[in-house]
Amino acid sequence: MNATGYFTHKDCHLHEMGPGHPECPERLCAIEDRLLASGVRDVLAIRDAALATSADVLLAHDASLIASLNGMSARLSEEILAGGPSHAQIDPDTQLNVHTLNAALRASGAVIAATDAVMAGEIENAFCAVRPPGHHACRDMAMGFCFFNNIAIGARHALERHGLKRVAIVDFDVHHGNGTENILQGDERVLMVSFFQHPFFPYSGTEDPAPNMLNLPVPAYTRGMDVRDLVETYWIPRLEEFKPEMIFISAGFDAHRDDDLGQMGLVEQDFAWITQRVKDVARRHAKGRIVSSLEGGYDLPSLARSVEAHIRVLADLY
Repeated sequence: MNATGYFTHKDCHLHEMGPGHPECPERLCAIEDRLLASGVRDVLAIRDAALATSADVLLAHDASLIASLNGMSARLSEEILAGGPSHAQIDPDTQLNVHTLNAALRASGAVIAATDAVMAGEIENAFCAVRPPGHHACRDMAMGFCFFNNIAIGARHALERHGLKRVAIVDFDVHHGNGTENILQGDERVLMVSFFQHPFFPYSGTEDPAPNMLNLPVPAYTRGMDVRDLVETYWIPRLEEFKPEMIFISAGFDAHRDDDLGQMGLVEQDFAWITQRVKDVARRHAKGRIVSSLEGGYDLPSLARSVEAHIRVLADLY
């Protein structure tokens, strides 16, 4: 049995938001090339992501969001046939093309399929190499490169359909996972722990968070050792006390010092260290069950190296 699954789909390459946009298909290409060249891919259980259904998406989102995105996608297809634009605007940073909705359903479907495989004992943990990312998608709104909240959907799937009583979400993206907090705040079955650069997009996470949210805002230029101290001091005791039966990771790598979309100072070894600490908790309380899904990370070389480091820990390759 391969201990670590790798869930992805070619449809995730077809969503794009225009020339020069940092959230681009090349992100997945860089990751796949790195895993192939390093030999890491050879030890993973490679699986195609299924499409999430509307019922799956409704675990975390309002029907109005699905209807809105379906309507935008349909209108865009008609406009393209009439010689119109190739993209529809969600917000200043976020656009959809005719393939976006399918890619978003693959991304959420990957997390659902990974959760099912981990719960069935087919694999111990999984990484979902998918896009678009998800952690800014709120209950009723797409934003910040995100359309459906992949991790929130997966967490609710584990709770509602697999009968788990406690799941944890770890978010180490440079940006606050405002969408995940919006969807899951106040749900006592969920503990979310995160750090994020602040003040910074989406300018949230510091005002009166719910008791099940452990938000650690940090200033620009915070380095890896300082983040490790925060994880050890705050995250780990809360996770140990909570005793999650499964852990989901919003794995953003844009806190890397080489990533120009943020101003933090982490390196690959920091992501590996955080992953190991989370894995230790999972093995003590959750039978090792972890599902990790790609969020940010836009400097392609550091993204590829960081994902490799993250997966090496998940797959016990260190």
